[in-house]
Amino acid sequence: MSAASANHEQVTYETLDDGRIARIWLNRPEAQNAQSRTLLVQLDEAFGRAEADDEVRVVILAARGKNFSAGHDLGSEAALAERAPGPDQHPSFRINGATRAAVAERTYLQEWHYFFENTSRWRDLRKITIAQVQGNAISAALMLIWACDLIVAADDAKFSDVVAVRMGMPGVEYYAHPWEFGARKAKELLLTGDSIDAEEAHRLGMVSKVFPRAELEDKTLDFARRIAERPTMAALLVKDSVNAASDAMGFTEALRHAFHIHELGHAHWAAHNENRYPIGLPPDVPDWRTLGAPKPARRDEP
Repeated sequence: MSAASANHEQVTYETLDDGRIARIWLNRPEAQNAQSRTLLVQLDEAFGRAEADDEVRVVILAARGKNFSAGHDLGSEAALAERAPGPDQHPSFRINGATRAAVAERTYLQEWHYFFENTSRWRDLRKITIAQVQGNAISAALMLIWACDLIVAADDAKFSDVVAVRMGMPGVEYYAHPWEFGARKAKELLLTGDSIDAEEAHRLGMVSKVFPRAELEDKTLDFARRIAERPTMAALLVKDSVNAASDAMGFTEALRHAFHIHELGHAHWAAHNENRYPIGLPPDVPDWRTLGAPKPARRDEP
């Protein structure tokens, strides 16, 4: 895998139990595992590596540090550079004789590739996947864990999507909220920005197991070993059958529809804030990326 930076990789990969279990680590604890484009590229490479390995039966997605992930990286210098167009690559269009930046078009294409296509592909990975979650899992973090077949959580885990109340979107790009929370709970959480803890997530059926924080890594590995003992073909038939049932109930079509609505929210945001906040997010939007760490200077595309 390619190096994420001069310092370290943003995603690391290891195999356990004679190669039957692969464990992928989000490796940006200093940034609360905020998801840069580089991290997502490396994560896709890691999932692809596990899928191509015939010895691997189960893949664990875990995260270094206190929190699983603070969602999209909206503020670091590296993340801003990743999203900036290169020389002579500024999409634009003309309206009423004036040239306007095609912010919505650029955002649509980037988010379709990095967020929607990636997540959808990980959902259908030809391995059984388990998300191992501790601490905060905010907004785009939900997309990573919802793409997995099973979710286990530490007793300190909290799940939330603050995109709707803080940025005027219906929710993150992979819109599985009604399927994971239930329709009314999804509305409540998105309209308020509230979080749910691991126990409530377990009651809702989103989380399979809740473990003490100190035992999370060992208990998750034990859980993965139980799954890895199942015949590979049987496990994949179970996965495909359940996913197909969800699709028959409209899951994939609902995801696609909600993604387009999300992008419409970006277009509205861009139009509304173009003159008021031309260089980035409004000052009253909290920086949830660092979860209590000193707030960095931040700019972001709408």
